[in-house]
Amino acid sequence: MQVGFIGLGTMGASMAANLAKSQVALLVHDIRREAAAPVEAVGARWAETLRALGEASEVVFTSLPGPKEVEAVAAELLQGMKPGSIIVDISTNAVSAVRALHAAAAAKGVHVLDAPISGGPRGAVTKKLAFFVGGDKAVFDRVRPLLDAMGDRAMLVGDIGAGSIAKLAHNLSGYALNAVMAEVFAMGAKAGLEPLALFAAIRQGVHGRRRTYDGVIEQFLPNSYDTPAFQLRLAHKDVSLACALGREVGVPMRLAALTLEEMTEALNRGWGQRDSRSAMLLELERSGVEIQVDRAALQAVIEADGAEA
Repeated sequence: MQVGFIGLGTMGASMAANLAKSQVALLVHDIRREAAAPVEAVGARWAETLRALGEASEVVFTSLPGPKEVEAVAAELLQGMKPGSIIVDISTNAVSAVRALHAAAAAKGVHVLDAPISGGPRGAVTKKLAFFVGGDKAVFDRVRPLLDAMGDRAMLVGDIGAGSIAKLAHNLSGYALNAVMAEVFAMGAKAGLEPLALFAAIRQGVHGRRRTYDGVIEQFLPNSYDTPAFQLRLAHKDVSLACALGREVGVPMRLAALTLEEMTEALNRGWGQRDSRSAMLLELERSGVEIQVDRAALQAVIEADGAEA
């Protein structure tokens, strides 16, 4: 099977490399020619144009920033793709855009799956990725071995668009929780409790034992945002798409709107390239609280609690 992969950013390059390492015949393309070098080093070949990649490939993966980019790439890609071939969009995309792509591709006899991912850059390297897939089961079954070469959890969750709905719900819940965590730690610290002691305590409660609070370990408590696990600008796009979906289907999104407002303020501070959790700094600033926990001390708390993790 000849496979194409478009979009060799932080996530895409690692995923494409894992495909190439699994002996898949892989063609790649990106807006930046130099982005392909690490993937070519493990066996992939460069396609000069999107149309050429589409003409040669039975399955094409698109890993792109958002709906506008997916639409533009797909328009050119579909000029070359043969009937029966498959586009798997692993971008975090708008549900309406995914469904529009599905309809446009179907008119040319091309299948589409939406299969956004969760696991972050580290998961893209280690193949610890979840794929939330929407589309036809027979098409999913055809590409399942390719998904398994890049991740460890591929799930068909429903018809076309269902994967994107699941991804937007997942990401929105995480960023809304970040906003709550910022308030919780600002309150606790300003009331006089040392942040590490607060973290150690609430980690023992009913929610803490589910590891609800462990999202503050890497960035928030150590006050480290400049080496991002996931950039704020990308997270802002995801939450914007989730809020838009809520409006489309008539669901009041009050807490989501507050979360987006907080992230927008952080983005307007020029923090788009920082980690997405940098938005949590706004609540600390408003509260007059500073939090910076020593990483070694934090790790000691986690290790001491490891038996119950």
